[in-house]
Amino acid sequence: MKKVALYLRTSTEMQSNGLDSQQKALESFCNSKNIQDYLIFKDSGISGTKSNRPALDELMAKVRGNEISSVVVYSFSRFARSTKHLLTALDEFNERQVSFISISESIDTATPIGRTVFTIISSIGQLEAELIRERVKNGMRAAKARGSQIGAKKIHVNSLPFLELKKSGMKIRQIAKVLKCSPATVVRMLKCDVSVTPLTEIIRAVS
Repeated sequence: MKKVALYLRTSTEMQSNGLDSQQKALESFCNSKNIQDYLIFKDSGISGTKSNRPALDELMAKVRGNEISSVVVYSFSRFARSTKHLLTALDEFNERQVSFISISESIDTATPIGRTVFTIISSIGQLEAELIRERVKNGMRAAKARGSQIGAKKIHVNSLPFLELKKSGMKIRQIAKVLKCSPATVVRMLKCDVSVTPLTEIIRAVS
């Protein structure tokens, strides 16, 4: 039989009382709803920005194993590390028919109002992403209009010095030292098929 999951988290070990108060609030909620069969998942002293949390990872594994009917948290901030993380989790819960309840925000996705709020949150998240993309595009257009380089700067290298120094009998590392580049660059440039200029001209060019 599926169970209700209660998730609790504090950012530091010093907030142990915070775990107790969250647990009391969540258990009180369960009692008010006559929910007796539940599992408690606790992450103590773990920042909300961390992508991996032992208790949350265990909870999500049980969700994916079809063992959980509802996830109850004290607040969004105790569960999600970002709006994107929250929306991703809510999408997964929705696909697996798992309701999500946040008692601080009074949201229950099993209710019509809760589903409406979830839709609004999703829309805000999508809008936020669109605004960010639009700002990036505008910034790139403005930079291009000013003549700024967009993306990685292209470097044009003449391969002739590499070829001539190789013909003179120099080793790869010697060529790299003379031309002040890496041996890998020397190997790459020696593969170029170009015409050859006199060695004296090349030496004058790199000296």
